[in-house]
Amino acid sequence: MNRAVSVAVTGAGCLCAAGPDLDSCLAALFSGKRAPAPPRLFATGHSVPYPVFEVGENFFPATCPADPGLLRTARLAIAAAGQALADAGWEAEELTGLRVGVAVGTTVGSAMNNEEFYRDFRSGNRPGMAAIRHFLASNPAAAVARRFYLNGPLQTVANACSSGSDAVAVGAQWLRQGLCDLVIAGGADELCRTTYNGFVSLMITSPEAVRPFDRDRRGLNLGEGAGFLVLESAALEQARPGRTRARLVGCGAACDAHHLTAPHPQGMGLKRALREALAPLRDDWSGIAFVNAHGTGTLDNDRVEGMVLGELLPQVPFHSTKGFTGHTLGAAGGVEAAFTVACLGLGRIPASVGCDHPDPQLPVAPVQQVTALAGRYALSQSLAFGGNNTVLLFEKGERP
Repeated sequence: MNRAVSVAVTGAGCLCAAGPDLDSCLAALFSGKRAPAPPRLFATGHSVPYPVFEVGENFFPATCPADPGLLRTARLAIAAAGQALADAGWEAEELTGLRVGVAVGTTVGSAMNNEEFYRDFRSGNRPGMAAIRHFLASNPAAAVARRFYLNGPLQTVANACSSGSDAVAVGAQWLRQGLCDLVIAGGADELCRTTYNGFVSLMITSPEAVRPFDRDRRGLNLGEGAGFLVLESAALEQARPGRTRARLVGCGAACDAHHLTAPHPQGMGLKRALREALAPLRDDWSGIAFVNAHGTGTLDNDRVEGMVLGELLPQVPFHSTKGFTGHTLGAAGGVEAAFTVACLGLGRIPASVGCDHPDPQLPVAPVQQVTALAGRYALSQSLAFGGNNTVLLFEKGERP
């Protein structure tokens, strides 16, 4: 799927274990600080306390208090979307009269609040409908639209770990088609016991802090959070000069359908998605400053992703930010898109934390120190279960 796009990115917001906002997250990334820990949100019976990256309650802004009628993923989405709008310079009342769309990628979404409901049901009881009401009220795209009184199209994308990146591509497509004036697009996902147990059962969860692309990597750490971009039409961009942080100039998506969970051994889907994202640059890829790799720390993902980067972009610096956030699943593409846009503006990227001993079997290695950038473009990659691959290409904007 080739989506030729050129869309202004005027705002970015992020809430994850690395920090309560984008600036705090960047400070953690560049300082190398991270703090994975055993889960506190739920209890499990595993003998190994597999570490996760949780969002502390103190990270939620005062404008987004706990709501018994709203599930955690929707709350994360509202918090990060509000940050992105503020970063873009929009007040809620200014959006009245504009066609504002919301596209949110998620995997856990609001669907994992049902353990007690089904436990009661299987025991022959008649459980109350509170869990169902919470589920229906907590669609993250609809929750964001309600919070900010938006009236444009809504889409919740559930396409495994590429969901957040896919949502950004959907939002760009809406703008290209003239369906919106502005789109809030990204991803949100919460930690829950069902997902935690599922990844442990797949035997791809590390018992220690994740080490993307390291020779001794043992798997991923799960995380939670939300990351959003504000995308604007050409008319709005012209009416608000000086607001453009970056431009989304290319999107590529491909499904190799090789396996339910493993990437294609030769990275066929990722290669195709990369080439499609880079199509607007034609054959001149010399301006690519860096790649924000998916970099989960699993054996297969890092092997395939390293192989593809070594083949197509061997001289381009890359890093993984999952060492600071954990794998936030459907939120990852949104969180990492926000990081990519911010690093482009800063002109540097942080070290790929956890990679102390680069895997000698890979043709390339991530950066191991803060690295200054040379180039105007950056890629953000998402590799997902089911063989889904999505790549976003950003160009540096006028606003730092």
